[in-house]
Amino acid sequence: MGFVFEIAWAHVSSRFRQTFIGVLGVATGVGFSIMIGALMQGAQRDFLVTLVDSMPHITVTDELTSSAVQPAEEVYGAAQIYNQPGERRQSGIKNPNQVISSLRTWIPGGIAPSLQISAIVNISQYRFGVKLTGIDPQQEVHVSKLVSEMREGSLDDLYRASNASVIGDILARKLGARVGSNVTLSTGEGISVSGPVVGIFRFGIRDIDDGQIYTLTRTAQVLAASPTRINEMRVRLHDALAARDVASQIQAQTGYRSIPWQEANADLISAFKVRDLIMMFVMAGMMIASTFAIYSIISTITNEKRHDIAIMKSLGIREHLVQSIFIIESIMIGIVGVSAGSAFGYLLCLSLSQITFTNPFTGSQEPLPVYFPPTHYVVLGVVSLICCAIAALLPSWKATRVHPVEIIRGAS
Repeated sequence: MGFVFEIAWAHVSSRFRQTFIGVLGVATGVGFSIMIGALMQGAQRDFLVTLVDSMPHITVTDELTSSAVQPAEEVYGAAQIYNQPGERRQSGIKNPNQVISSLRTWIPGGIAPSLQISAIVNISQYRFGVKLTGIDPQQEVHVSKLVSEMREGSLDDLYRASNASVIGDILARKLGARVGSNVTLSTGEGISVSGPVVGIFRFGIRDIDDGQIYTLTRTAQVLAASPTRINEMRVRLHDALAARDVASQIQAQTGYRSIPWQEANADLISAFKVRDLIMMFVMAGMMIASTFAIYSIISTITNEKRHDIAIMKSLGIREHLVQSIFIIESIMIGIVGVSAGSAFGYLLCLSLSQITFTNPFTGSQEPLPVYFPPTHYVVLGVVSLICCAIAALLPSWKATRVHPVEIIRGAS
């Protein structure tokens, strides 16, 4: 088999211009495919990290996953009851401290109780509807990034004033409020409290920065007219990707609806899957373009080496060995092209990662999100080599189908 490689190398090295064009085609396809993949994956990962960091990985609400069993169903096994109102119960999680203590024994992360209600915030003549969440600042640090996202003030300042609140920076601009401003919080039931703004946060997500207010749990309970009510438990895991499995276990144990972040953002994740599919098609197009370059070169070589093929076949070399010569030539070109393309792609990604842009929402300077893991290089390299081998199949097969006598007679 050694002579097969020697012949393949002789063909490739003797046609430098054609070989260079083939290498350039493969390198260009691999390099730009790596760049496109790095940009799309980087933007997607950056958005998901921002989204996931701004919210708990799992939200446990006070919604029961199954309705109460009716008395008739207990006595008569075949009974089916429709439109029967269940037993009226007070909203909120029953025995939240006991439930949280039980969950903390096995959950790989932090868990904290909270009370979420709808409220109206007003200052002077401005009034806006907001989502108000009552929290314990000491436990909040274990389930969200709110502490690190404070731009003014501190989360612990909630303890230092009665009915204090922290608000998003967009909402603060709309209200004309700043740290120390007094705002009034009220609910649809007519309950209202007044207190100072002690902090301003910014997550970089408009829905949160524009419509979210945090207070102490007891302030939210006063507004809800329920001094012990807790209607949410928020969980943050060490591994965010395990949220679905952990949520299922929490729901099975407590009976309360547990929503992982993947379910809460199902539409966005579906959109990212479509983007991944588009990226695959773009990268496949580039690989196909490289394949055509290899196909053209191998076709040219096989046509030029028809007499060599005739001589080899007349000497008794089998057709599959002749065919393997041209496939090996294509793979040689592919190996050099993949190596050069990987280096080219890395340099492109490295250059793009140095570019900064102004975030239109936050006004801060941020680097262009670029993500280029080793798997990109491995996958694209393997796919490129397979494409190169496939590109050589047809011209090499056609060349070996011709009888050597016909080739020699045609030359005379």
